[in-house]
Amino acid sequence: MSGDTGAKRIGVREVAAAAGVSTQTVSRVLNGYPGIRDVTRERVLDAVAALDYRVNNAARALGTSQTRTVGVVASDAVLHGPSAGIAALERAARGRGRWISTAYTDSDDPADIDAAVRHLLDQGVDGIVLVAAHGATSLEGYDVPLVPLYGESGARQRAAAALVVDHLVDLGHRRIVEVAGPADWREARARTRGVADALHRRGVERDGCVEGDWSAASGSAIAGAVADLVRAGATAVAVANDQMALGLVAGLVERGLAVPGDVSVAGFDDNPDAAFYTPALTTVRLDVEGEAAEAVATVLGEVAAPPADPVLVPRASTAAPRGAAPR
Repeated sequence: MSGDTGAKRIGVREVAAAAGVSTQTVSRVLNGYPGIRDVTRERVLDAVAALDYRVNNAARALGTSQTRTVGVVASDAVLHGPSAGIAALERAARGRGRWISTAYTDSDDPADIDAAVRHLLDQGVDGIVLVAAHGATSLEGYDVPLVPLYGESGARQRAAAALVVDHLVDLGHRRIVEVAGPADWREARARTRGVADALHRRGVERDGCVEGDWSAASGSAIAGAVADLVRAGATAVAVANDQMALGLVAGLVERGLAVPGDVSVAGFDDNPDAAFYTPALTTVRLDVEGEAAEAVATVLGEVAAPPADPVLVPRASTAAPRGAAPR
């Protein structure tokens, strides 16, 4: 009965007795060991459910050196990208028989990030994934593996940004503005590098760069600066995420510019609302589920299938510039 503080705590012995197996067999089932017959495993799990047994991670760690918990250090979780990443990590961890424990932190304070990491280490997590990793975040000097959600190299972030540039150049744009994310973010730097590499490869010079903070509000705030570049001849904008693109489009329209009539705008992330912007937003999609599965596998010393390649999602916010034919 809930609230009966005198009730006996259910332990491994009680589960073993109910399932008709040894306590060692119960432990092997709960810790995911191979070689257990399916019928035995089902009996143990049925007993666990019937008795409402709760695994004591601290006790299990003493015997296995593992808590079967993956730590997540996250900042800026109100933004779509980090929140989607945390949800994907939860699913990826559950798919490998783990849970996640999340510590939220101030992204601008390396000491706060370190404190969050050490809080998770005190819980005995088996590894840590960093969501919204910043340049000041150290990945070294800890007792368990730490990896950024999208990998240390940022290769797929760069490839995704290049897809946007190629799309705009193929439409005929030769004067492209970049709206970048905050320079201290690893992901923002990777996306900027991808834009620069693609522009160089296509023989097109960047027509200015304006930095935002990932939010729709910052996209709106920089719309005046972007509008000036458009009136000076720029015809397209590659934006580092969809939320900034949303604010930017609204700000450009307020200033009398039509999208895509006067300027094409493309985003990044393909967030769930992007298809319902006005106009619907051209963007690029990353395999967030695959990225999360790879990150969880990496910190656990396991192997996962590589994430799928990024995909361009063309919609109504981009078109050929006036007077230019698509290539």
